[in-house]
Amino acid sequence: MKRLFLLGILLIICFLGVAAQPIHYIKGVVIDKMTRKPLEFVNILVQGTGSGSVTDETGSFTSPQLKPGIYRLQASAIGYRTVITPEYILSTKDLHITIEMEESPTELTGVTVTASPFRRVTETPVSLRIIGLQEIEKSPGANRDISRIVQSYPGVAFSPAGYRNDLIVRGGAPSENRFYLDGVEIPNINHFSTQGASGGPVGIINADLIREVNFYTGAFPAERGNAMSSVLDFKLRDGDLEKNSLKATLGASEASLTSNGHLSEKTTYLVSLRQSYLQFLFKALGLPFLPTYTDAQFKLKTRFNEANELTLLGLAGIDNMRLNKDAEEEDAEYILGYLPKIQQETFTVGGVYKHYAGHHVQSLVLSHSYLNNRNTKYLNNDESNEEMLSLRLRSKEQETKLRVENSSVWGSTKLSYGANMEYAQYGNRTYQKRFTGSEQVVNYRTWIDMIKWGAFIKATYESDDDRFSASVGLRTDANNYSSEMRDLSEQLSPRLSVSYQLSKGFFLSGSIGLYYQLPAYTMLGFKDNNGEFVNKTNLRFMSVSQKNVGLSWQINNQVELSAEGFYKDYDRIPYSIVDGIPMACKGNDYGVVGNEAVSSTAQGRSYGVEFMLKWIVAQKLNLSSSLTLFKSEYRNTKNDPYIASAWDNRFILNMSGTYNLPRNWSIGAKISAIGSAPYTPYDVQKSSLVTAWDAQAKPYYDYSKFNTERADHFAELDVRVDKTYYIGRYMLGFYLDIQNITGSKFKEPDAIVSTGVVENPSAPRAEQRYVMKYIKQKSGTVLPTIGVTFEF
Repeated sequence: MKRLFLLGILLIICFLGVAAQPIHYIKGVVIDKMTRKPLEFVNILVQGTGSGSVTDETGSFTSPQLKPGIYRLQASAIGYRTVITPEYILSTKDLHITIEMEESPTELTGVTVTASPFRRVTETPVSLRIIGLQEIEKSPGANRDISRIVQSYPGVAFSPAGYRNDLIVRGGAPSENRFYLDGVEIPNINHFSTQGASGGPVGIINADLIREVNFYTGAFPAERGNAMSSVLDFKLRDGDLEKNSLKATLGASEASLTSNGHLSEKTTYLVSLRQSYLQFLFKALGLPFLPTYTDAQFKLKTRFNEANELTLLGLAGIDNMRLNKDAEEEDAEYILGYLPKIQQETFTVGGVYKHYAGHHVQSLVLSHSYLNNRNTKYLNNDESNEEMLSLRLRSKEQETKLRVENSSVWGSTKLSYGANMEYAQYGNRTYQKRFTGSEQVVNYRTWIDMIKWGAFIKATYESDDDRFSASVGLRTDANNYSSEMRDLSEQLSPRLSVSYQLSKGFFLSGSIGLYYQLPAYTMLGFKDNNGEFVNKTNLRFMSVSQKNVGLSWQINNQVELSAEGFYKDYDRIPYSIVDGIPMACKGNDYGVVGNEAVSSTAQGRSYGVEFMLKWIVAQKLNLSSSLTLFKSEYRNTKNDPYIASAWDNRFILNMSGTYNLPRNWSIGAKISAIGSAPYTPYDVQKSSLVTAWDAQAKPYYDYSKFNTERADHFAELDVRVDKTYYIGRYMLGFYLDIQNITGSKFKEPDAIVSTGVVENPSAPRAEQRYVMKYIKQKSGTVLPTIGVTFEF
């Protein structure tokens, strides 16, 4: 029987190896972006193949026969700007797409050369990276998690410890980022997110729904407010108007099911459902926490006619992080001592209505977001005794947002303007034991509801010869939280970007802007035990002034080299009154950030230079290398000296690439290195006090020596191998992704922990001390992932 089974497996493998590879087509229609009318006689080129077609009188085209793969198309026509499309996956069926083109009176001749895949955006000529499907699908070490994929880009740091996806951009805090799905803002992109910041062990967005990602690290668009470090703008795929399909994926940590298709001749859909079994992987690794999650997404798009369309979006996640009490390593036991159980539910639903009226486009965006966060901790994890309770937090956030925009085009000039209104609610019930010189209990309930409003206007211009471009914008925001935040004139946010082509393929670009961000709800809603909003008179909008200048050289249609310098000047950053440090230096751990008394007195700066090399050969190679040299510093008041921030790693190096081999094989590798992170020594005397240790079950930092020490540098190597089989209308894919294949270890500072033995039991409780010990902390392990994908 065993021999028959093995023979069957061998026959299947042989069949897969000799099965004829299917042939498909890319079909579509080309339309005028403003009038929505079809365009005829448009030349369509499939990049990397040398083949193409021409649109007919209905604007329709059909490519030559193509093998399955990832393709990008070029569309060119007299009187229109040449368009390079995002990447598309051609897999088990023909692909149907829509290409939009903009008029350009200077384009009076046909295009005879292939345009560069390195697209430029007038409003953001610097500090913008466009992430395509090749990187999303096959980035080594990322497992198709966008939070990890962006860590390959300049200016983005990564944490060698903690299995977290904190987004730390150009020396900024994890709380300084904003995220959008097809124009709908979402609060976070990670499961088990840190309330008041961001981050978590795994992303919440299913990569199967993503077309591409615009990643802004500066020069933010005027319509994207409330960000100081980055904006991630996700562009989702549209469902297929011709056929329905189903895709199932089984990985090391999750199983997912995705469907793509149409409900009618005018309505398409995308929907996905994922269920994790991450707890089994973490248990096998001996980690002290066992996270499980479920998430779902959908997108419905209806084109009522050529002038009106409606998109409905939804994203939801259910998270449950339990403690692994079977973990036996000393460092795991230490983490078990203070890590709370975390339960979260989050969702965002929204709609985007667009009306195309000739050279004008109106948009209306309505959305609602919800977060329910619960953290619970008992001393020694003894839940049988209520007196052992050290933390019980129950917190909810809700936001309802309305945004209206208009965009108009007159020749080479574009004008956009809009306004937004939001209604926010935040509630918190907290019981927490703390030690601030003496044993204390924080016990309060809070509730705030806020109305927020804002407006923007921006104009962009491109010269007729495409050598010069400029963008100028102005934004302002306010709310009714306090009298200090009501005045729109106090948060005026101007910005300017310019770019000039010095010679063919060689661009000099720069931007300058002032950006504002509202502090986290955890700070706005914090109360003391007397029920007073202690932060209401102390908080202001945070601000950062950014200056960026860059040179980019498109050596040819395959290689681009760029260098960019940046300077960020922070002001009115919340400062922790208890700890005496800026709140911007917190947020890369589980739990809640900002649930304390603060004051908007801290300042900061981050500056450096980024280098990047991109080499793209269509259908073959995608290679990128980046190096960032920078400093990140903060001070508590303008009269204090600057000290290193928690994100001051000094350098970040990444080299990654994928190569497509014959017979649908691909290989990839990524080398990542990061400089030594600063850290604060422990306060041994304070930590050994029984009352202090029992309050939080972990040592206290000596903030008088804030970030005076540094950890070691760290580097790791990730590799990935993919193999795909196509049999008729079925696709079967396998991949092996190995993170940290060299087994590199990150040495963290030794942790001081309690032995549980009181060295002076006869002393008064306030003077009793535990006998302490040191434990070594190292992280870093070889983490293999085997994935299987089936599509039909």
